[in-house]
Amino acid sequence: MGNTKVRGLAARAGGWSARHRWAAVGIWVLFVVLAMGLGSAAGRVDVDESDQLKGETHTAARIIDDAGIEEPAGETVLIQSKGGTVDARSGEFRAAVADVVKAVDGTGKVTDVTSPYDTRTISRDGRSALVQFDLRGDAETAADRIEPVLDAVAGVQKDHGSLRIEEIGGASMQKQYKDAFGDDFQKAEYSAVPVALGILLIAFGALVAALLPVALAVTAIMATMGLMGLVSHLQAMSDTANSVMLLVGMAVGVDYCLFYLRREREERAAGRDPATALQIAAATSGRAVIVSGVTVCVAMAGMLFTGLAEFEAMGLASLMVVAVAMVGSVTVLPALLSLLGERVEKGRIPFLGRRRRQGGSDGGSRFWTAVLRGVLAKPLVSVVVAAGALLAIAAPALGMKTQQLTLDQEFGDSLSIVQTYKRVNDAFPGGSEPAQVVVKAKDVNAPAVRQALADFKKQAIASGASRGPIDIKMHDAQNVALVSVPLVGGSDMDKATKSLEKLRDEVRPATLGKVDGVQAPVTGQVAGNHDFNDQLMGSVVPVFVFVVVFAFLLMLLSFRSLTVAITSIVLNLLSVAAAYGILVAVFQHGWGASLVGAEGVGAIVTWLPLFLFVILFGLSMDYHVFVVSRIREARMRGRDTKDAIRHGVVTTAGVVTSAAVIMVAVFAIFGTLSMQSMKQMGVGLAAAVLIDATIIRGVLLPAVMALLGERNWYLPKWLERLPDLTHDEAPEAIAAPARGEDERLPV
Repeated sequence: MGNTKVRGLAARAGGWSARHRWAAVGIWVLFVVLAMGLGSAAGRVDVDESDQLKGETHTAARIIDDAGIEEPAGETVLIQSKGGTVDARSGEFRAAVADVVKAVDGTGKVTDVTSPYDTRTISRDGRSALVQFDLRGDAETAADRIEPVLDAVAGVQKDHGSLRIEEIGGASMQKQYKDAFGDDFQKAEYSAVPVALGILLIAFGALVAALLPVALAVTAIMATMGLMGLVSHLQAMSDTANSVMLLVGMAVGVDYCLFYLRREREERAAGRDPATALQIAAATSGRAVIVSGVTVCVAMAGMLFTGLAEFEAMGLASLMVVAVAMVGSVTVLPALLSLLGERVEKGRIPFLGRRRRQGGSDGGSRFWTAVLRGVLAKPLVSVVVAAGALLAIAAPALGMKTQQLTLDQEFGDSLSIVQTYKRVNDAFPGGSEPAQVVVKAKDVNAPAVRQALADFKKQAIASGASRGPIDIKMHDAQNVALVSVPLVGGSDMDKATKSLEKLRDEVRPATLGKVDGVQAPVTGQVAGNHDFNDQLMGSVVPVFVFVVVFAFLLMLLSFRSLTVAITSIVLNLLSVAAAYGILVAVFQHGWGASLVGAEGVGAIVTWLPLFLFVILFGLSMDYHVFVVSRIREARMRGRDTKDAIRHGVVTTAGVVTSAAVIMVAVFAIFGTLSMQSMKQMGVGLAAAVLIDATIIRGVLLPAVMALLGERNWYLPKWLERLPDLTHDEAPEAIAAPARGEDERLPV
């Protein structure tokens, strides 16, 4: 590695790996295989719905669990006149009801089949009726057993052409949801790798060089999937955490390798020998990877403060894949580069290879050289225009409305069951998603409790919260009663939430609340969404403070500049705000939604704003650390601040552009999926990364630093005692420039 000694974790790790390259590669392969094997053997524990929330929803779930009540999965068959000519009292309609009851009962998979003529589940207009039943066995696995019942209902539909006969319920919805989610996840999984590889081929012009980042990202994801299985026994995981881990792992894993590999190639192109080039890459880009990786991990850890099991799973899975990708980038990547040597250029694409050798700098560098010339000439104007544009983009975020998306909002018309869902809600408002009051008493059959239940039924309808029918299931042995209350509002979440609040705040205190010793938490999908939203909103401040404070401290320690730390936070917040504005404009208001194959659904999915804040705040540090590191490096080598800014931005333009294109492309894949929540996540992330890599890093950052001048490196004397975590390399570790180093190096 030459005679120059370097300090710092990244430099030492890179040096050791290059000297013990086969050992480094072997250790990495062993780690990936062991992680996958142990994870597979341990199995994965997924988030239990009853443990996801606190508040009334959690209390209700705990009462049911403690009582040992295993609620079966309930299903409903809608029988509806297509043209309005057939009435529920007609012989044809009655025959269809009888056929449905016989068909579903004949599968042997169901129990407690009820006729609408017994339960009075006939719509006011007499055109619709509901046959209700429960599935045998565990409700959590009901979706795996629902298919024979669905087939039986479909068979009855064929015999009654004038009627619409469709099934809906938790199990049937879950089956379609799982099928759609599985297809989406596979689509993203299969698309992400070839998309990233294609972009890297263009960026590097050589197959081997392009394969390295993808291979390392994929192995990091594989190892993390195994680790998720092990960790899930301490912190439950989920399918959502899996897809988020894939998204973050592919983007970050490729980016970290890209930073490292491009710097090594840049130094070799400048005339340095392979060993020295690798040493410089380890000490500079390797250090930037560690700083940005730690920052991302800290940001992801912010999700652990939400108290929401799903969020904690996503945060922990993302944190692990970033940590694994970071370690791989500074250990096995130097070993592979040392092993390959000049063979990293194998498989060159003739046209791209020729263009790079002749041009000396990619088109991105020439473009940003021109942009930067204007920015540095008039930095104040650049700041005003760029910041003004981003604030204008962010403006719609002031009216952001969040909620858990209903089935029709989530999938639109892409699933057949969505139409059934709408029809049931139109005919029986709230019937497909009733609230459930879990009543626990010392003696549920005591006269006072019985009277309170009767009063509750009456007042729930009288208050306008429900139109009925309200069903009560008594569990005498456990002294628990389950009250099912269809909410007025149906699939309109705002109206349904108002009905829920009437039940909780007015009806319950006036009835069940007057009986001593009675617990009556209200649960159900609407209640769960409401409680989730409340808990999430309550966690915003602690998560925000944790992420911002720790990111600030990391920037302060990494660059030993109060100014750099403050501007880093402000610029990151601005890019997040702009992403919020785009999300609200597209998905809440529907402005330009068709351009991304979406539609305005009137709301942003509840978990997304906080999730985006955490993810983007972490990921945006990739570019920030990389660019500012080059600026500071040039400044330490004697350039004045303005010249250092020009050098740092221009020489990193190629790698930042390539990294951003890969991230945008991978995130955009999720924007093409059928689920609106995945679309919102993909579009939000892609838009934020695009803004961050262009307006923030290419215009605002250099303009702000140019205005600040030497104040960029300001550190108060009372902070000088802080640990020194600046550049891993000593100034002498950077070899003397070769071949008359130019500003526009072939990065």
